[in-house]
Amino acid sequence: MANIHVNPTRMELTKLKKKLATATRGHKLLKDKRDELMRQFLELVKENKALREKVEAGIHAANKKFLLARSVMDDEILNVSLMAPRQEVYLECHTKNVMSVDILQFDYKTKSPDEHDIYPYGYAFTSSDLDEAVKSLQDILPDMLKLAEVEKSCQLMAAEIEKTRRRVNALEHVMIPEMQEKIKYIVMKLDENERSTQVRLMKVKDMMLEQAHRYREKYYN
Repeated sequence: MANIHVNPTRMELTKLKKKLATATRGHKLLKDKRDELMRQFLELVKENKALREKVEAGIHAANKKFLLARSVMDDEILNVSLMAPRQEVYLECHTKNVMSVDILQFDYKTKSPDEHDIYPYGYAFTSSDLDEAVKSLQDILPDMLKLAEVEKSCQLMAAEIEKTRRRVNALEHVMIPEMQEKIKYIVMKLDENERSTQVRLMKVKDMMLEQAHRYREKYYN
């Protein structure tokens, strides 16, 4: 308390009490925000794990089909078959605000609405394994985009959780205790001043009574 530098006045006390009330309310709101962010973050982590396993399984299956196709097709025919993709994908990105965090969301559309219009080659010199490999990659595309969206959301939410946690700790361990100490110091000083004033008034009263008593003695004698 010796290091506290504050003007011990009632105006300053009122101001500090208002600040303390605001800080306490803000601390509660930030704690609630942190807890809700943590809940949503854990849900995203679970979703991210499931999506990653699904995407990795799909890519693994597509790679196996490509290896089978390569084993029965010439490399030159395989490379020519995949040289010019038939389908085009257009990606749109927008954001959604979740607990003051701008979460990315991806939408996509293809040049052709026909989902089977994905094979950029004829069927005369290619194997069915190549068809299945291309179809597997097409099927896994929505999950890949969703995985990218969820992973980025996890990163953004983790950063917001850390920032919120630092603010909660600063309020809880620094700002609120400092304001409480200042309020305690001002109240103590005001009480001391009030007691000193009361003592002075009592002394003044005693002096006035004494003077009045002497005056009466002098007047009547």
